[in-house]
Amino acid sequence: MSGGPPVSVSIESSCEKQVQEVALDGTETYVPPLSMSQNLAKLAQRIDFSQGSDSEEDGAEGEPRDREWGKEPEEEEGTVKFQPSLWPWDSVRNNLRSALTEMCVLYDVLSVVKEKKYMALDPVSQDPAAGKTPQVFQLISKKKSLGTAAQLLLKGAEKLSKSVAENLENRRQRDFNSELLRLRSQWKLRKVGDKILGDLSYRSAGSLFPHHGTFEVIKNTDIDLDKKIPEDYCPLDVQIPSDLEGSAYIKVSIQKQAPDIGDLGTVNLFRRPPKTKAGTQAWHVKLEAAQNVLLCKEIFAQLSREAVQIKSQIPHIVVKNQIISQPFPGLQLSISLCHSTGEKKNHKASPEKPKPDDHLYVLEHNLHQMMREFHKQQLSSVVMPHPASAPFGHKRQRLAGPQAYDKSEISSLQHNEGLLEKIIKQAKHIFLRSRTARTIDSLASRIEDPQIQAHWSNINDVYESSVKVLITSQGYEQICKSIQLQLNIGVEQIRVVHRDGRVVTLSHQEQELQDFLLSQMSQHQVHAVQQLAKVMGWHVLSFSNHVGLGPVESIGNASAVTVASPNGEYAISVRNGPESGCKVLVQFPRSQTKELPKSDVIQEAKWSHLRGPSKEVHWSKMEGRNFVYKMELLMAALTPCP
Repeated sequence: MSGGPPVSVSIESSCEKQVQEVALDGTETYVPPLSMSQNLAKLAQRIDFSQGSDSEEDGAEGEPRDREWGKEPEEEEGTVKFQPSLWPWDSVRNNLRSALTEMCVLYDVLSVVKEKKYMALDPVSQDPAAGKTPQVFQLISKKKSLGTAAQLLLKGAEKLSKSVAENLENRRQRDFNSELLRLRSQWKLRKVGDKILGDLSYRSAGSLFPHHGTFEVIKNTDIDLDKKIPEDYCPLDVQIPSDLEGSAYIKVSIQKQAPDIGDLGTVNLFRRPPKTKAGTQAWHVKLEAAQNVLLCKEIFAQLSREAVQIKSQIPHIVVKNQIISQPFPGLQLSISLCHSTGEKKNHKASPEKPKPDDHLYVLEHNLHQMMREFHKQQLSSVVMPHPASAPFGHKRQRLAGPQAYDKSEISSLQHNEGLLEKIIKQAKHIFLRSRTARTIDSLASRIEDPQIQAHWSNINDVYESSVKVLITSQGYEQICKSIQLQLNIGVEQIRVVHRDGRVVTLSHQEQELQDFLLSQMSQHQVHAVQQLAKVMGWHVLSFSNHVGLGPVESIGNASAVTVASPNGEYAISVRNGPESGCKVLVQFPRSQTKELPKSDVIQEAKWSHLRGPSKEVHWSKMEGRNFVYKMELLMAALTPCP
C-alpha cells in the first residue's frame, strides 16, 4: 500500500460540549461547562471509600498484626505489575492510608513505653567477685590529676595576665601618642632633652610680659593596672607653674556713694565658667585656665604701669592687686585682679553677688575688644616715618626736606591712648549716661504737666550716646511739638541740639541738666498757648522766651505771650517761669468795666471800645486735666458767639 495513491481522510472533531437543545431555526444550545467546585464535587461522588479498605478498622484490638505484616514480603516476592490509576483520587487514598499506618505505629510505641505490661527494663547484674580499689589510692590519684590540671591553669593565667598587661601598656602608649598629637595641634610644644615643654604666653602675638609661661607634658602613671580603668582616664597630664594655678579674672567696678545713683555696676572680665563641656579633656581645661591667669596678670601689670605713668589732677592709686581712680569728683573706678587657687576653695567666703541689673554688658563687651586689640597693636606697631625727600641710600644722602616731620609731629604720631585711659573714658561716659537717664526719669515722675519723654538710641558709640527728649502735653501732642531736644552724651559734657539747630553745651553736673530741662518745660507751656491760639482763631500780639520784667528767676528766664480774641475785645496774657510758675491775666473791654472812673481826657465814645485793666485768673481753681486744656476752655469762654 505504500506505493498506492494517497487517500484523503476527513476527520471531524467531536463536540466538546453537550447539545442541550436545537431550535427550529437550527441553533444549538450547549450545556454550560462545570465550574471548578462543581467538577470537584462530581469527582468526589465517584469515590468509594469502602472499596479496598484494610482489616485494621474491622479487626479487634487484640488480633495480632503479624499476619498483615507477614503478607507484605509475599506481595513483594510476586511480580510487580503496572496498574494504571482507575480514578483521579487514587493518590489521595494511598497517602491517607500511609498516614494511618504511621499513626498506628506511633500509638503502639507510646503504649509500650507507657504501660509496663508490654516490656520491662531490668538492670544488668555485675560480678560481685571483682576486686575493689581502696579509697585511699582513689584519693591520691584524684589529687595528682587535680594538681596537674591546676598547674596548667596557673601557667595559662600567668600568660594571659602578661599579655593583658602588655596590651594595656601598648594601648596606653598609643593613647598617649594620640593625646600628644591632639595637644600639639592646639598648643605650641618643643622637646628639650627628655622633656616635652609647652608655651602658654602670648609672645607670638606680640606680648612683652616677662613671665615664661612654660608647662611640661608628662605621662599619667597614677592608675593601677589591676583595677578597672575609669571612663575619664587620660594618659596625658600637664604640669603648670604654681603661680598660674587656679582661676583669675579682672573686676572693674564703678561706685558713686551718693543718694542719686549709688553703685553703677561691676564687670568681671575673663572669668571662666565653672562648668565645662562634655568630652573636654582635663589637660585642655587646665591649660586654658592657666593661660587665662597669665593674660589677667599681664593686663593688670600693663594697667598698673600706665596708672603710675599717667599724670592727672587726681593721681591714681595702685595698692597690691587694686587700681583706684577718680574720673569725676565723688566717682570711684576700681580695677582689681582676683586670683583664687585650689587651696582656697575650702574657705567659703561668700561675697555679695551683684544683681543682674547692675551688670554693665556694654562696658564688658568694649573692654573685651580693647584687651584683644592690645596685643595686636604691639605686634603690628607703626614704623616711624622716614624722610620722604631723599631716596634710600647712603646716610649722608638722606637729608630732611622742607616737608619732613619735626619733633612735635613725630611725638604726636607716637602718642596713643593707653588701656587705662580708655577704661577711664568709658567709665566717665557710663556714669554721665546713667546720671542723665536718672535725671530725666526723676523729672518725668515728679512733674505731670507737661510730660517729658526720652527715646534712647540703640546704636551708640563707645564714648558717645544719644537720647531724644520730647516735651508734650497730654491730648495735644499734634499741636504742641515745638520742644524737641537731641542730647549727645559724651565723656565729660553733654551737647544739646535744639530743633532749630542751636547747640548748648552742658557739663557733667546734674544740676545744670535739671535746670535746663525745667526751663525748657516752662517755655513749652508758652509755646503751647501760642500754637493753641492759632488753632482757636485768636491773634498773637506778643511773644518772648526771655522776659526782662517781673521777678528774676533763679533757674533760666520766664516766658510770656499775649493773645487777643478774634474780635479784639478780650486779651489773655500768660507769664510762665521755671520757679514762679504760671500767671494768667485777662483784659476785658472798657465798656464792660463798671468800676472805671470817668476821665476828663477821654470824652468821645469811640474810646470806650478800648480794653480796660487786666484781671488775674485763679488758675488753680480752673477745671481741666492740664494747662493747655484749661487755656482752651478759657479761650472758648471768651470767644464771642457768631
